[in-house]
Amino acid sequence: MSKTIQGPSRRTVLTIGAGAAATATFPMPAVHAQTKELRFLNGEPAVDSVRALRVAAAQYEKEKGIKVTIDTVPSGDAYTRTVAAIKGGRPYDISTIIFAAHVLTLANEGQLTPITDLVNKHKWGKRILFPVNGQQYWYMYDYNLCWLFYRKDLYEAQKLEVPKTWAALLENCRKTSSNEGGNQRFGMATPIGSNDATSWMSIGYMWAEGVSIFDDNWTLTFASDANKKRTAAYLDFFADLYKTMPPGMTQAGFGQITGAFSSGQASHAPYAGRMIEILEQRAPQLADKYGMMPYPDSSGKGAAVNHGYDGWVVGKTPMSEEAVRFLEWFSDAHYINFLHSAPLHFQPPRLDIYEDPRWRAHPLIEKHAAAVKTMQGFLEDPNITIRSIDTEGPKPDLRPAKIFESFIIPEMIQNKVLKNMASDACVEEAVAKMNRVIAG
Repeated sequence: MSKTIQGPSRRTVLTIGAGAAATATFPMPAVHAQTKELRFLNGEPAVDSVRALRVAAAQYEKEKGIKVTIDTVPSGDAYTRTVAAIKGGRPYDISTIIFAAHVLTLANEGQLTPITDLVNKHKWGKRILFPVNGQQYWYMYDYNLCWLFYRKDLYEAQKLEVPKTWAALLENCRKTSSNEGGNQRFGMATPIGSNDATSWMSIGYMWAEGVSIFDDNWTLTFASDANKKRTAAYLDFFADLYKTMPPGMTQAGFGQITGAFSSGQASHAPYAGRMIEILEQRAPQLADKYGMMPYPDSSGKGAAVNHGYDGWVVGKTPMSEEAVRFLEWFSDAHYINFLHSAPLHFQPPRLDIYEDPRWRAHPLIEKHAAAVKTMQGFLEDPNITIRSIDTEGPKPDLRPAKIFESFIIPEMIQNKVLKNMASDACVEEAVAKMNRVIAG
């Protein structure tokens, strides 16, 4: 998902979409096939991304004689629009989907065309393929992993080491805070509201600590004594970290966090590769003064990045075979051009891209080669954990999706830092809410 795009929360999208998909009827007008038109729903509204897709569409029409119409919506609206098009009897041939549960819902409703052969042509990074009943329905076009950025220049000035434990990170946040010159700089900016931003940015420390929500048998392992203890320790740490943050974190979204780091208001902040692009555009004086690191654990033994992902699906339409051919053609002829529309934010899930000289030729990829190497390292290092609430468990399922969209973990954080509840009590309440949501 493109984390800078503000759309409806996943709570709203899943509720609206799943209900519509379950009750819709799906006539397929013959005129759709007769026009030889592919309809592509794009969820990346940035000008450069739209341009890259439209150039590809124009070339495909010139070469193949088939028109490709690109409709664009914010990523948070893409699933709702996809379902509305199905319900209206004119489904999209290709759609952007940013949530595993939505792919599961559409596949189970028989609204998707498998693209297993196309997906299997490539080698993919870890935890990025989400098959449903043994079939691949999702062509993943980027990771949206979330890690921590820090001010490398401040570290160098104070001779600080990159932290590998919660205690070390907390100390560095304190030491890089400042009131000099009347401009207050805070140690960390990270959201704590009941929103997607908190679920993506603020819980990587838990994954590093070894916390899990489900195991491969769909047992709620979050309720185990070991995970309760780990989660309570995380909340104790987070309460101390909260004291180094600027005001307003209960209302913070993606833009506020990138703004805090790029403006110099915070010396640490979580985000993906777009943070570097924002520094280049808005704060070029900081574009060579950042460092990147995974979320640490309490002991220095574990590290993690929070999962994120975006992909395209092919609808079950009269043009589905042509849509698969288009995706195959696009993946060879124009996929790299599309990645270059957000060169550091669209982290490739296909491992062959990292060695492709065409991809490496982009000026920002060349300039920030060290950052790219770090990003690639998150995929290659077996000691880096990649997890997210919505991808917990052995396969796509509505149970972790329900936990995600209920904002149980963000509200657990709020109980700790805003209500000053005991950490054990915060965890017990979260466990009770998870059980209710799963049962509902």
